[in-house]
Amino acid sequence: LDWVIQKHKYIHQDRTLIANSFLPRQLYGEYLSDVWAKALELAESKNIKVTIIESLVVVLDIYGNLILLSLNDNTKVEIDYCVIATGNHIPRNPAIKNNLIYNSKKYFQNPWQIESATNLDNAKPILIIGNGLTMVDTVLGLLEQGFKNKIYSISPHGFAILPHRSDGIIYTNLIQELPKKITLSHIIYLVQKHIKAVKELGIAAETVIDSIRPYTQQIWKNLSVREKQKFLKRLRHLWGVARHRVPLPIYDNLQKLKNEKRLDIISGKIIDAEEKENTMLVKYYNNKNALLESLQVSRIINCTGPETDLMNIEASFLKSCLLKGIIIQDELKLGVRADTETFRVLNAAGQYHSNLFTIGPNLRGELWESTAVNELREQAKKFAQVINLELMKQQGSITQKKFVTYEQ
Repeated sequence: LDWVIQKHKYIHQDRTLIANSFLPRQLYGEYLSDVWAKALELAESKNIKVTIIESLVVVLDIYGNLILLSLNDNTKVEIDYCVIATGNHIPRNPAIKNNLIYNSKKYFQNPWQIESATNLDNAKPILIIGNGLTMVDTVLGLLEQGFKNKIYSISPHGFAILPHRSDGIIYTNLIQELPKKITLSHIIYLVQKHIKAVKELGIAAETVIDSIRPYTQQIWKNLSVREKQKFLKRLRHLWGVARHRVPLPIYDNLQKLKNEKRLDIISGKIIDAEEKENTMLVKYYNNKNALLESLQVSRIINCTGPETDLMNIEASFLKSCLLKGIIIQDELKLGVRADTETFRVLNAAGQYHSNLFTIGPNLRGELWESTAVNELREQAKKFAQVINLELMKQQGSITQKKFVTYEQ
């Protein structure tokens, strides 16, 4: 906010108004770039050398206190400490009969690559698999690229996207009732109770959801594995809809597209797909009609969300680390097992690495909510403190050893 109000476009705007606005992501990208540039300047002023290597890690090995990275350009890098901050993985391919379409130029597994929304054929519709925020981003991207035809979005639940409503209400009643040890059934009871209470006052249920947002990591860590499994099976999608809302102007745009019959949200499942010359024939089961139906589209874009099971990720150094026992996954296959206080990664022998760490989405299994900017910022700050303390201890140990050697 301090950065934004110094920009020429916003310098004369009211600070409170800007604070409650949804600004363009491009502007946030410029902000991050500026923060990074200043960080590099600060590092240089402290005689810290920052080297950026633009390559992919294909193998990670540990030899004693040394980590060896093998890169896709056939070079190797030896390091003392490694932080795995790989972010989200691309979505899993849909389970359909004809898996040959995975190799088709009309199928896009990675919705975050620009190619998924360029070189468009306006003569035919487009099918998006998934109905979350990535779908929204993709729809907006297609429109920005001038797509004029119809867009279909298919998902098993077909839940409607909800908007953020800027009412400024901060709700605290539910939090005051949270016990130290909470069960899944009790948190569901509390949420339902307080949603009913606010709705009787004409207030949206999202105020209740927002009130527990800062406590979701704590709640998740207190749940048993069985409770977490139950949540994923029965409540995950409902939570996603309630939690992952869109700015009101974007919501209005989506509604406009629906009203104009340019966006159709389908509750169903893809059964099969076949490429035919300049089109893709998709067969799917429509939950609403309980019928098998088909669509002819120019492309399929996979927006089902990031894959979390490392065994399903092809050609990943993390998968090879898993197979070698360097890392292990949590019971729900949501991420990598690690200590959330020190971020040290756990290995197959049940020991925490002294020099291998992870932050971000890899901690989803440990924390559930571990992808938002606020969480990433706090983790990065906390990790910086951890690694600084580690280096200080190491420096002290070296100094002490030198002193002892000198005395001898």
